[in-house]
Amino acid sequence: MSTLTMVPPVVILLALAIVVSRLPRRAGHAVGALVPALAVPWALVVPEGAHLQTQFLGFDAVLLNVDPFSRLMGIIFGLIAAVAVLYSYASEADTTQTGYALSYVATSFGAVFAGDWLTLIFFWELMAVTSTLLVWHYGGKAVRAGFRYALLHGLGGTLLMAAILRHYVEVETFLFASVPGGPETAGISSGLAAALAAVGIGVNVGFIGLHAWLPDTYPRPHIAASVFLCVFTTKTGVYGMYRAFPNGHEAIAYMGGGMAIFGALFALFQNDMRRLLSYHIQSQVGYMVAGVGIGTSLAQAGAFAHVFNHILYKGLLFMTAGVVVYRTGEESLKKLGGLAREMPITAIAFTVAALSIAGFPGFNGFVSKGIIISGSHYEFVEGPLYFRHRTTLEWMLLIGGVGTFMSFIKFGYYAFFHGTYDGSVPDANRGQTVAMVSVAALCVFYGLSDASLFALLPFDVTSDAAVGHVYKTYTTDHIIEGVALAVAGLVGFAVTKKPLSKLGRVPDIDSLYNPTIFYGSRGLVVGVTELYAAVDRAVVQATAVVTRTVTAPNDVIARRRDDDSLVHPMRAGIGLSILILAVFVTVALLALS
Repeated sequence: MSTLTMVPPVVILLALAIVVSRLPRRAGHAVGALVPALAVPWALVVPEGAHLQTQFLGFDAVLLNVDPFSRLMGIIFGLIAAVAVLYSYASEADTTQTGYALSYVATSFGAVFAGDWLTLIFFWELMAVTSTLLVWHYGGKAVRAGFRYALLHGLGGTLLMAAILRHYVEVETFLFASVPGGPETAGISSGLAAALAAVGIGVNVGFIGLHAWLPDTYPRPHIAASVFLCVFTTKTGVYGMYRAFPNGHEAIAYMGGGMAIFGALFALFQNDMRRLLSYHIQSQVGYMVAGVGIGTSLAQAGAFAHVFNHILYKGLLFMTAGVVVYRTGEESLKKLGGLAREMPITAIAFTVAALSIAGFPGFNGFVSKGIIISGSHYEFVEGPLYFRHRTTLEWMLLIGGVGTFMSFIKFGYYAFFHGTYDGSVPDANRGQTVAMVSVAALCVFYGLSDASLFALLPFDVTSDAAVGHVYKTYTTDHIIEGVALAVAGLVGFAVTKKPLSKLGRVPDIDSLYNPTIFYGSRGLVVGVTELYAAVDRAVVQATAVVTRTVTAPNDVIARRRDDDSLVHPMRAGIGLSILILAVFVTVALLALS
């Protein structure tokens, strides 16, 4: 194998990001699309194993670790990055923005090909920086949203770092268990380290309560930036969750089920297209988190199959929404309608993506969702709501599926099929069409040719030697289930369409903590500064009184006879002086004890 093959993609892609940002727009985007595309064959042929073992900050590190999980991530990351660069060029993004986007792609590659926790957290934090720069580049409302995004991801990264340090104290290495010299037990250490890791990674994957950065940030920047953003952070988070919990955890599985329902429900409330899609990132990542939490080979294969498929159809959904914004200037579904007649290519691409994300038979989401649901059915605890031979988690995932159908029926109905749009609107341009049609074709291909998807997975779901329950995609029960969810979604939308149309913006958790943090921190700052000013005034006044009393007592006594107003300041000054002296003495005694 050539030396070039052993160069981590992060190195080449970071250099590429700099080059692209300096080149003319056409040349920059041509180079920017070519290099990530070459990462796909690289990920297919690079030999499995721990490569580039070295010292990082004085600790053992592996800068390039290749296994079936990282290989799958490399394939899909390279593929979607190349398409997203093409879409960026067609959507008039400048080379600076695309340079930021490629630096974001590079750091994601660095994280998923890391062979130790220290290298992973290094690129994990760089991902937060590069993605924030990508958001900020657009300016306007994206600046404050990007700031909130950076704060929350900084908090998540800090918690993950604390978990990693605790893990190091217990196992005395940062290496993964799968690499030479790694610990005997895979994953993060149990106890405090595991709790910190779950919450820290939970920020990136959008745990309920930690998710509000998704709908807050992703609708704000340039339409092409949203295509990049919808891919890398949350899916790298799923990868990190697997590394931390390779044997799963019941609480994580149930959190995934809750995310599937919560994200779909709040997506249904939205009229902003990209905000709706952002909530559905949380919902779909919930299926992946559930698969990781179940912890069996079947469920984990399903989780990473869904990572692969989700990147395709979610990228396509953001592309179609972006084309609508690009052509109409409108973000709200309430201001659209009848665009299928004006924009048939975009409408068809949206339909393929919507059927894929909803898990309709014949599309890729049907395959990967089915694997996870089978894992929840055959290989997970029954739970408190077990009935009709279905586990509690299985019901949660199925309810999330109904909500997904309802959400995208709403999106398609109001944007493309209901009413008419005032005026003539051109369809996607040539570059946008090539990008969308290419991804749509892959959504159908991996839906019909499930064996092609299975070949990329870390476990062979069709072999009873690899998984606890052999999975078959196109069984009668699976097809009936997929169609039934679609019918339930259609009926559900018909029933709720009228009340939903009257619904305003539904507040989320950020409506509580954003003003609380803003006004709370401002109140704290004002309180501290005002308290300091009051103490400063009192000390100055008391010092002046004490000084006059000592240096000219007769004058003070004379003034006291004439002006009783001096009595209270003198007493206050002497009392405050005694209080400050007592505080200093107490602190000194504590320091010496």
